Amino acid sequence: MTRISILIAGVVLTCGAVSAQKRPVDYVNPLIGTARMGHTFPGATVPFGSVQLSPETDTLSYEVDGAYNKDVYRYCAGYQYEDKSIVGFSHTHFSGTGHSDLGDFLIMPTVGELKLNPGTADDTQSGYRSKFSHDREVSEANYYKVMLDDYNITAELTTSERVGFHRYTFPKTADAHVVFDLKAGIYNYDGKNVWTFVRVVNDTLITGYRQTSGWARTRTVYFAMTFSKPFTSYGRKSYDKPQAYKGFWRKFNQEKNFADLAGRDLTMYFDFDTRENDEVLVKLALSPVSQQNALANLNHEIPHWNFDSVKAAGQDWWNNELSKIDIETISEDDKVNFYTSMYHTFLGPTVYMDANGQYRGLDQENHVADGFVNYTTFSLWDTFRALHPYFNIVQPRRNADMVTSMLAHYDQSVLNMLPIWSHYANDNWCMSGYHAVSVIADAIVKGVYTGDAEKALEACIATSNRVDYEGIGEYIHKGYIPADLNSTSVSSTLEYAYDDWCIAQIAKKLGKEEVYQEYMERAGNWKNVFDERIGFMRPKNSDGEFVKDFDVLDTHGQGFIEGNSWNYSLFIPHDPNALITLHGGKEKFAGYLDSLFTMELPDKYFENTEDISRDGIIGNYVHGNEPSHHVAYLYNYVGQPWKTQKQVRYILNEMYQARPDGLGGNDDCGQMSAWYIFGALGFYPISPGALTYDLGSPLIKRAELNLENGNTFTVVATNQSPDHVYVSRVLLNGTPLKRHYITHKEIMGGGVLEFVMSKKPNKK
Repeated sequence: MTRISILIAGVVLTCGAVSAQKRPVDYVNPLIGTARMGHTFPGATVPFGSVQLSPETDTLSYEVDGAYNKDVYRYCAGYQYEDKSIVGFSHTHFSGTGHSDLGDFLIMPTVGELKLNPGTADDTQSGYRSKFSHDREVSEANYYKVMLDDYNITAELTTSERVGFHRYTFPKTADAHVVFDLKAGIYNYDGKNVWTFVRVVNDTLITGYRQTSGWARTRTVYFAMTFSKPFTSYGRKSYDKPQAYKGFWRKFNQEKNFADLAGRDLTMYFDFDTRENDEVLVKLALSPVSQQNALANLNHEIPHWNFDSVKAAGQDWWNNELSKIDIETISEDDKVNFYTSMYHTFLGPTVYMDANGQYRGLDQENHVADGFVNYTTFSLWDTFRALHPYFNIVQPRRNADMVTSMLAHYDQSVLNMLPIWSHYANDNWCMSGYHAVSVIADAIVKGVYTGDAEKALEACIATSNRVDYEGIGEYIHKGYIPADLNSTSVSSTLEYAYDDWCIAQIAKKLGKEEVYQEYMERAGNWKNVFDERIGFMRPKNSDGEFVKDFDVLDTHGQGFIEGNSWNYSLFIPHDPNALITLHGGKEKFAGYLDSLFTMELPDKYFENTEDISRDGIIGNYVHGNEPSHHVAYLYNYVGQPWKTQKQVRYILNEMYQARPDGLGGNDDCGQMSAWYIFGALGFYPISPGALTYDLGSPLIKRAELNLENGNTFTVVATNQSPDHVYVSRVLLNGTPLKRHYITHKEIMGGGVLEFVMSKKPNKK
């Protein structure tokens, strides 16, 4: 058997013939979540890769006539399954976000008349885009293939960690082109491109950079692009608006065969003569630091032109990562959902440094990651809940590096803050809370981060005391954020209270009693926005009075972000017992939960909301938005665990299905998928920063977690079937477990957790 070895990111991966037995990677379907509002992308990438190479299916502007264009929301990931044409293939994407950026360096192969604008979906002949059909589209982990029908060109994509690799199979023609659109982007608008620079080094190599000002205010991406065969000619079109000073570059004809180009908005083209089925291969490497580093990344990771070996090596890499959990399931769809969810969780955060360890910091200076891998794409409002706790089990070394990356961000921050939403050497400040402290606390108390915990605590405290950031000053002074000063006053108060509890856990671990007591007191601030008269969290003004006009079902203008009071009144993950007491006891609280899952939420409360539809809602429980992700497990705290079991299994089956529109909301950088994995395994971390995981109802028949420490933790569901959603008893290493949780130490120590499943609830 012929075997090929390839070096990617310093790891030698050996690729051989694929056995007949399906591997975990063979169950991954990147098309899941590409329709409706899943906002995942179907292209090629390796685990946590810097390059995420994927097709774009339209080029809508972020604004129309100076106002936000709500239709652009569908293109957060660049691709919509319902679309009938492809604009091109770009190298950077977010997975499942509710806002967007990126879409860098779009490439599109064409034949015939040269067109340098994308055209329209209604008339693909008006530009360089092409029709395509899902019948001739293939999407796998680290591989994407499609027939561009307008040009009879087969396009294939694969990647290494920092390099996108394209293979285009052309028909016979003297008019073959590769369009290189440097003005294209996701959530684009006039003026987003700050500057673009391109050097045509020779007839196969191009380098340059682009700087944009979007969700990331100051973002510069360098590239090096090389072709497998020389182009016969090349040129550019500039879309820059006329300006008063034009300089003396007018001495040159910069439109055709000119090697030194710059401007705000440029589109380039490269011409080829091709025979029938002639292949033109393109490699494009990225760097956050320099053109030289981009070229070094290219030569380090893919120094050859063997497309198939890079595809195979990347798929082997994916299989190694996915094999961290081996499962048996009731159905094939369950296995597809599980491994596709694992795939989604390993798309980000993304590696943000060159092969030599250099990266661009928040201070816009170049740094070297000394002893760690630097990461970006921290969507922390989403991912603190389940993704990072999941990493603490299956990717502890990576998560420790992610914490180190956050602390480097803090060191480089002139505001002395940890990241809120870290994005390409920027903070885009999206969403609320300071949830980096949750990730850091969870990693410290679980022994995952073993670096300087004193410095980590310092960073957490400094962030929590940044009094000019989103109501923190008022929160410290009054114990809540006034509604007349902040539009998300209630949800931010609740999130700060939880984050402060996390800081207390670090202090406790370090033996700092005074800090512990201070932050435990702050952690109780959630009580200040609970209106006992109505039994809900409610906005309160600066004068201490609750806001009069208030609708507990409405998401907009009520003091919450991405949720209503019904859902947010349950967001006290760090102290559910106190919440239950405040609600009037276990019986009343159970009734509240019952109503949440069974009531009818009128359409008016979400019909104008971009990020959620009825498909992501069960009663008034909104699974498609994260604040409620712990709620199903709260039945455990009122002595009704069978209801947790029922609801968890229902959510697993209803909100996650193996089809393009199968996600009940944005995947949000892996949070939705991490929820699925925990749910399918039978336990969930309702309060990261704690050492426990609440038990639910596993979907799998058997799962083996192959831990980095060499231990294996096995979950077994005896008598498992679609209608056996209840748990009659639980055994840990053969001993009956008489509690509704397991501990992190028990998981990482290895052993067997057995759920005995039943068709009827065990109410004892």
